[in-house]
Amino acid sequence: MLQEGDKAPDFALPDQDGNEVKLSDLRGQTVVLYFYPRADTPGCTTQACGIRDRSDEYAAAGARVIGVSPDEPDKLRQFDDKHGLGFTLVGDTDHSVADAYGAWGEKSMYGKKYMGMLRSTFIIDADGRLARAFPKVQPKKHDALVLKALDELSRPEAA
Repeated sequence: MLQEGDKAPDFALPDQDGNEVKLSDLRGQTVVLYFYPRADTPGCTTQACGIRDRSDEYAAAGARVIGVSPDEPDKLRQFDDKHGLGFTLVGDTDHSVADAYGAWGEKSMYGKKYMGMLRSTFIIDADGRLARAFPKVQPKKHDALVLKALDELSRPEAA
């Protein structure tokens, strides 16, 4: 997994509308990049709706949120429409971006091991560097954790 201070790997992925989203195009902005296993599953819905419900706080912190899953754009559009998310979701179908961020790895369920998306979040600063990395996040605690970090990063002593 990447460490704080590392240059964030660039990417170009399709969003829920089929438009290409490039991280390099977002330089000058703070980006909250979060990886989640699959659209419209219980934990992923809890996490996404938490971001939706606190979108004013993310905006006040000057953060652009991008959710990354291995889903196709049409599945992401259905997820966004169903829950009125209102933020960018991108499909990393070959998990190359997740690999670059260390967010793809071995998981286990009911004793069965498999490869999948590891729920993790990165705050990328305006210069394209990782300001914070959260390798294991819980859907219900995600927003409090990320918004607290955004607040800390906005303070002069954090710069």
